[in-house]
Amino acid sequence: MALFKSSKNPTAEMSFLSHLEALRWHLVRSVAVVMILATVLFFFKEFLFDDVLLAPKSPQFLTYRVLCDLSARLHMGENLCIKTIPFTLISTEISAQFTTHMWVAFIAGLVVGFPYVAWEIWRFIKPALNDTEKKYARGMVFYISFLFLTGVLFGYYIITPMTVNFLGSYQVSAEVTNTITLDSFISTVTTMTLITGIIFELPVVVYFLTKIGIITPVFMRTYRRHAVVIILILAAVITPTSDATTLMLVSIPLYILYEISIFVSNHVMKEKSL
Repeated sequence: MALFKSSKNPTAEMSFLSHLEALRWHLVRSVAVVMILATVLFFFKEFLFDDVLLAPKSPQFLTYRVLCDLSARLHMGENLCIKTIPFTLISTEISAQFTTHMWVAFIAGLVVGFPYVAWEIWRFIKPALNDTEKKYARGMVFYISFLFLTGVLFGYYIITPMTVNFLGSYQVSAEVTNTITLDSFISTVTTMTLITGIIFELPVVVYFLTKIGIITPVFMRTYRRHAVVIILILAAVITPTSDATTLMLVSIPLYILYEISIFVSNHVMKEKSL
């Protein structure tokens, strides 16, 4: 069965097995690059942990300092200032710190190497597109990488510090102190950042769904109010704090992404009508 065209010879079609073989090598190269980057980053232990992952635990973290400065500018005193995050980190298993170090290096390699992974995926998909589709999909690797990395930064600087501050300070009783395992803390930080990076790929997902006719800009505009409710629910789920300020800080960027997705869907529909 003929499927995709060969990237070396656009006029030749690839069989199903050849298609799988091409996919395998794209995946092999992607994994190889991620592992190489992870190996290199493994040797930057102090930077990965002290300067990146454990930074939201400190009141001197950038987000906390910005909130404190904002509080002063709005004449709110120190209402938004984070002066202390009262919990300590512990490691309860003999191999926990080493395995956590390897896991963190892998995640860092994945984030840093994401643009290359996106490029390999694009190289796999590109031969199946016609000349017009290739023209309008130009720069797709940049957009995918930009959205993902923007989402990662948003998750790291907005969602993660709010989550760490709220959950790390939350107590059911003064008799119970928060002593959190390293694995739990790292898992929370990496999960928040990666999930947000994936969520920020919404415009790209909408682009392909519109291409294959599953959604249209009319559909997205018609159900805009429903989307707002879903965004608010999603924001409430990924942010444990219950205050309106935090909810809005997360909801507004997600809503902007939805509006951008409508624009993208509308652009695709215009392409299809040409």
